[in-house]
Formats: sequence, structure tokens, C-alpha cells
Amino acid sequence: MVRVCQSTIIDAPIDEVWAILRDFNGHDRWHPAIAFSEIEGSEPVDAVGSVRHFRLNDGGELREQLLALSDKDRRLSYCLLEAPLPLMGYVASLRLKPVTDGDATFWEWRSEFNPPAHRRDELVKLVTEGIYQAGFAAVRALLRRRNAGAPVEARSSPAIVAPTSSASVPLVASRAAAETTHAIVVERYGGPEELQLRDIALPPPAPGEVRIRHTVIGVNFIDVYCRTGFFDLLRPPGVPGMEAAGIIEAVGPAVSGFSIGDRVAYACPPVGAYSERRNMAPELLVRLSDDISDETAAAGLLKGVSASFLLHDVHAVKPGEIVLIHAAAGGVGQLLVQWARHLGATVIATVSSDDKARIVERLGAHHVIVYSRENFADAVMRLTAGRGADVAYDAVGNDTFAGSLAALAVRGHLVSFGQASGPVGNWDIGRFASKSLTISRPNYAHFTDTPEKLAPHVVRFFQALRQGVVRVDAPTRYDLANAADAHRDLEARRTTGALVLVPGP
Repeated sequence: MVRVCQSTIIDAPIDEVWAILRDFNGHDRWHPAIAFSEIEGSEPVDAVGSVRHFRLNDGGELREQLLALSDKDRRLSYCLLEAPLPLMGYVASLRLKPVTDGDATFWEWRSEFNPPAHRRDELVKLVTEGIYQAGFAAVRALLRRRNAGAPVEARSSPAIVAPTSSASVPLVASRAAAETTHAIVVERYGGPEELQLRDIALPPPAPGEVRIRHTVIGVNFIDVYCRTGFFDLLRPPGVPGMEAAGIIEAVGPAVSGFSIGDRVAYACPPVGAYSERRNMAPELLVRLSDDISDETAAAGLLKGVSASFLLHDVHAVKPGEIVLIHAAAGGVGQLLVQWARHLGATVIATVSSDDKARIVERLGAHHVIVYSRENFADAVMRLTAGRGADVAYDAVGNDTFAGSLAALAVRGHLVSFGQASGPVGNWDIGRFASKSLTISRPNYAHFTDTPEKLAPHVVRFFQALRQGVVRVDAPTRYDLANAADAHRDLEARRTTGALVLVPGP
């Protein structure tokens, strides 16, 4: 069983959005895929059990049945009865909620179905992009036309067509011939040598997509996990990378709120940032103001957002707490050191060399331990007179996990948010009872996968930059073609701060 969930924020009152969506026979007036729709047997459009028969612009015909509809909860669900695609057992639901701040609407669209194994990826992409994301964009466009007094029937988006093979998944018909762009491609999981510069196809933006010309691309340890196959965010052949800044150079049909020439950045899946240009949905794009440079955004956005939720959500650091930060000279580590000190904590940092120790001292760490020279757990206990740290932020993993546990105070909290040195292995949770320890393993996506989750962290990070709470030093720069060198240096811990890739002119 495959489960797909997409969500977005619509800048309109919830009653206006619900009035559009509750009409089970009204999707032909807003969704770009639908040419014609009718309710069989002339049933009311909100009658549970009614069946809608509709035709796609490419001629394909489908039948769907309304399973439930609640005006109180602003929720409906439906199932697929007949379709030209093998979406077996397809059941979907729409749910709306008012956004707490402002007169906007949160819209969640989810489904589950059983595709053939060899077509799983293409059908998931079709549902995600060709149905849900295109639908979000189309409802925005409909509301915009209504507010402008234009006819609501006007639609300019091309139609969805059925995928024909797992090797190539055309999502829309009548698209212009694809251009190409330079990108770093991982043909198979492995070492840095698998990062190869290639020309890949770049089709015109689909409905609900924009095209971004990257100016600076962030390099993060999660990219290493994708390259090696430890995380399944990338399936070869694929383009890694989840962070970049650039300029919008094309806007697909049914996109609202973004224009050609806008400066934007992002720090989110899907992967694909290691490229000169790419298409992506704009839901999680971040607008850049004049005081935030492209280089700062690409070097710091993912790390700054991570530091925000680590210090404020996963463990809310309080004045007077003792905070242990591993890999403190790294990109996230440097931000954690500065921010934790600003929050009133006593910061104990670990690094691998004297050169890195000097960097972290300048950032404000109260104590710096060179772990290649002394046992850091013993050092923490000595520095805290045997009390231990209230929280340990550990992105190193296997080499530091046991020591981090030993360095914690009673009722301490270990936040394990990375494993640069390898997986931490299996642990008997009974051993944690000796100090009543708490262990967290936060997943970046769970804090950032919707606009309403991401926005507070972006705002908090940019405010911290503007107020001088944190600074992002000039990153180490590599040409895009030399991405493999960046990964080698990152994995060998030869770098401090952030690393970025720079596309060609």
C-alpha cells in the first residue's frame, strides 16, 4: 500500500475554499486535467454515494464515488471506481482547517492505493504532482480570477496524460521539447566518485511549478546519506541536494504568488539541487529580502532551520542549562554554539583539532574540548563538577553516542540528529533508566514539510541573523563540477562552517 499526503496554505477564507471543494461535480471548473464532469443519475453534488463520471483533456475517462462529506469538519473522501491507470484501491480525502494567524486556509489532500511494483514511482509522482500540486495551484488561480472579476471557467493549463513507462513519466500533454541543464547525477549508490556532471533533460515547468536558476547550492551531510543510499530520498539515477538559492526564470500554469525574477531559496525535498536549473513546486520556497544574500541563504538556510527546531522545539534550551555540542565547528554546530549561548546556556563544545577549537572559542563557547586529545565525557563531568550536561546535540553518531550518554546529567536529553561516523547501533533502553535519560532522533522533514511548519523557523533564523545572534561566515566554495571534492572534504572533516557549490555562468 502506498500513501501520499500533500498540503498547502491557500490565501483565502476557509468558507470560500470549502465552497469550491465540496462541489463533487465542480472540479472541471478548476482542475487543469478535467475537460468534462457529470454526476450519474442526476444525484445532488454533495450526496454521499453519488458517482461522478469525468473525462480528462487527453480523452481518458474515470469514475469516482463520494464516500463521506462533512460541512462541520470541512472534509470529504472519495474512491476511484474506474480509471485508465492501475491505481488499485485508490481512496482519497480532502481536509481543510483555518490558519490560526490570518484569514487563510490549510488544505491537506491524502490518498492510499496499490500500484504495480514496477510502476510505483511514476504513479506516486503522477498523483503528487499531476493531481494534488496542480490542484492546489489551480484553486489559487480560480480564487485570484474571482477576485479580479475574470470568468472562472478560464483555464490555460495542459492536461494530465497517462504514464506510459517507468523510464519516462510524462505528466502533462502538449509540452514543448525539453531543454537540458548541467547537473550532478548519482548513477548508483557509492562513494564521492559517483557524483558525475551530466546533461539532463529539463522540461518546461508543469502546472504548479516554477523553474529556478541556481546561483549558489548548499552542501549538507544529508547529501552524503543520499549518495550512499543510507536515506532513500534519492533513487539512482538521480540528482542530490536539498538546499539552494537562485532566481525564478519561468513560471508554469496555475502558479500564484511568484514571478519571473524573484529571488528565492529552499531547504527541502525533493532532491535535485545539484543542478544549474530545476523545476519544483513553490510551496516551500522562501523569498529572499535584499539583506539576505544568495550565498548566505544557500549556506545557512537548512542549517539555520535545523538549529531553530533543535534549540526551540526538540529541546527548548533555557537560561542556565548546560549544553554539549558535538562537531561544533561544522555548519550546524557553529549556529548551535552561538544561538545556545544567546539563550543563556553554558556551552561546552567538542572539536577534532586545535584550529577548530579556536574557531569555536571565537563564536562564544564557554568550554572547548578537543576530543582527539581527551575523553570528552570525563571532561564534561570535570567542567560541571560531576553534574553533567542537560542536553547533548550529537550529529556524529557511532563515535560519540556512548560518550554523550555518559556526559549527561540526571534527566538529561540526548538529541541524536546525525551519524556522520556511522549508525549508533542497538541499545538496551533499560540502560537509560540509570539517569532517567531522554533520547530524541528528530527527522528534518517532520518539522519542515508544510509551509506552516517551515515558516516559523525561517522567520526565527532570519531574525537571528539580522539581530546578530548568529552569523554565517563565508562558506567554502566549489565549482558544481567538483561536487565530489566537496563530499570528500566534508566526510574527512577537513572543513569548518558551510560548503557550497557554484554553477557555471
